[in-house]
Amino acid sequence: MKVLFAAAEAAPFSKVGGLADVAASLPKALRRLGHDVRVVTPLHRRPGAGAPEIEGEPLALPMTWGGQEVRPLVRQTESGGVPVYLLDYSPYYQRRAIYGEPDDLDRYLFFCQVVLELPKVLGWQPDILHAHDWHAAALAFGLRNMAWGDPFYHPTSSVVTIHNLRYRGPHNLVDMLCQAIFYANIVSTVSPTYAQEILTPEYGEGLHTLLGLRRDRLFGILNGIDYEEFNPATDPLIPVRYDAATPEKKGFSKTALQERGSLTPDPSLPVVGMVSRLTEQKGFDLVQQVIEPFLESGRFQFFLLATGEKQYEAFFKELPQRYPGRVAALITFDAALAQLIYAGSDFFLMPSRFEPCGLGQMISLRYGTIPIVRRTGGLADTIQDCSPDLSTGNGFSFTDYSAWALRETLERALAAYQQPEAWRGLVARAMNQDFSWDASARKYVGMYEAALTSR
Repeated sequence: MKVLFAAAEAAPFSKVGGLADVAASLPKALRRLGHDVRVVTPLHRRPGAGAPEIEGEPLALPMTWGGQEVRPLVRQTESGGVPVYLLDYSPYYQRRAIYGEPDDLDRYLFFCQVVLELPKVLGWQPDILHAHDWHAAALAFGLRNMAWGDPFYHPTSSVVTIHNLRYRGPHNLVDMLCQAIFYANIVSTVSPTYAQEILTPEYGEGLHTLLGLRRDRLFGILNGIDYEEFNPATDPLIPVRYDAATPEKKGFSKTALQERGSLTPDPSLPVVGMVSRLTEQKGFDLVQQVIEPFLESGRFQFFLLATGEKQYEAFFKELPQRYPGRVAALITFDAALAQLIYAGSDFFLMPSRFEPCGLGQMISLRYGTIPIVRRTGGLADTIQDCSPDLSTGNGFSFTDYSAWALRETLERALAAYQQPEAWRGLVARAMNQDFSWDASARKYVGMYEAALTSR
């Protein structure tokens, strides 16, 4: 099967969030199953930065845009054996930000136009055009519209994956995801629970009725993580490598993390880590309400790596000053430090109001760091609450979105940490969980087959 992925970001070429990881990892898993999967994504580069060194001449793509002839360049490379086409068009993608520019609508409609033109120039006819989030959502209607008069696209079906229903485009009058939900052959989300949640008024962001009409073509497939990239046994970014048979070596990463954050060097004190976006969706209003009594009593240390809304940035920037040696809060993005937080923390906190899938909880399990989560979306699909004796489960979870529920769950987690022998068993069990892409990739193949038969 021939599948063309279209995504606004794809690691390692660009990354803001989990979409980039999915656009990098899922194609590799599908290739391992024998499918011809390729990725097209914009080449984002900051002003003044030159194009990356990529062997081979770029392809000049002749097309009309805004009534004028333009010739954007497409640079072909590969990542993990997957062909990647990088759209190099400086007027739109030589920016300081991947998202949030005033002309985002034009930038990503242009991207969609290139995606539809590229296969014809390459002479490579995809069976599936797989668009990710609102940035590529216009492809669903574009493919349907072009296929009326262009035999090249008669056999092609469209799949649109919703990574977060809340983000539907930069213009209030142009709802890109709404259009895609209506026109795509198949609509998917990134976890089974989220696929059911968005059919309700609470999580449907006003589109639950429309999504209900597509219920028979709505799939929920859990994201995975790249087990080669996120592997404590080989990770070059942590001080000492370890695996499920040697979880005690996590302590070296904990010491390094405490040193990096100027935390009191105490191996017996649990560290609660967060790598996130500072938004209400991620539960930071709850964290604000409950964290200070724990810090005042010295129950745990807290290490945050995040950027986001100014109100939260201001709160967490001030926290280390009030609790020196107990809090580290870095308001930035640092991929290497994120790896150290996953490896060096004892707990990973994700009290999300809603979470379509979430990758942080799966990465933390891989590194033997126990998640504390709210039971929603992909968090509900991946984290099973621990029994009191820690003989079952892989984390700690709560249902009610309330400060009381988070506080009670933190108390349970901290009490569990005081059971050393049972805790070691929990860490080993967490590290032996399998959230690689292999199982999910096979489900994607089944979804693609459904898209072809439903076209």
